[in-house]
Amino acid sequence: MQDLVKDWMIDLVVYIDPDSTVLDALSRMRRRYVNSMIIKIDDDEKEYGIITSTDICDKIVAQGQNPAKTKIRDIMTTPLISVSPDQTIFECAKLMNEKKIHHLPVVNAEGSIVGMISATDFLVVAEALGHGGGDRLLR
Repeated sequence: MQDLVKDWMIDLVVYIDPDSTVLDALSRMRRRYVNSMIIKIDDDEKEYGIITSTDICDKIVAQGQNPAKTKIRDIMTTPLISVSPDQTIFECAKLMNEKKIHHLPVVNAEGSIVGMISATDFLVVAEALGHGGGDRLLR
């Protein structure tokens, strides 16, 4: 049996409005213990963007921008790169490496976001591989 994204993803998905400030996102991310948030651009078309801790570091802190005055839409990444719950964890890791990204929304066949997987989740995957693969007791 192959390890699939759905076996390792986190099903907590935190959303934020594109017109919210980065400061609002920071507060929500800290309270929810997440490093990324999904932005709903258009509910009808299922268009989304993403904002990550890396975006905040690179586009706010490093550039001396004020998070209280910067809107999410100004720093979010779109279009969204995503994976299917039925892709293998190895395909997911390869995509993250190729695209140089650390957070991937997991999108079902209907286009709905059903989870998130991030580079930090791969620490547990790597540990399981080191213990002979598929050691579910680690999760």
